[in-house]
Amino acid sequence: MTTGWYVYLAQCRDGSLYGGATTNPERRIATHNRGRGAAYTRSRLPVTLVYLEPAADRSSALRREAALKRMTRAAKLKLIKKRAPRRAPFR
Repeated sequence: MTTGWYVYLAQCRDGSLYGGATTNPERRIATHNRGRGAAYTRSRLPVTLVYLEPAADRSSALRREAALKRMTRAAKLKLIKKRAPRRAPFR
């Protein structure tokens, strides 16, 4: 994976969705799955990457993350279906 910023959605074991921004999606998902990620995901492990979107820079990534978090679940699922990760999901 190239360096740069990404916005992601991860699906938790309970089916809930968690959004974040990172420079290394594989490492971030692994961190979540070790219980070292966000408090939200710690009790909902494992998490799987279901959506990945590149961002121009940190500021853009954080703005997009905030926008994703304001979206309804239905809108997020539609986005996931429309633009799933190009690679196989990793845990």
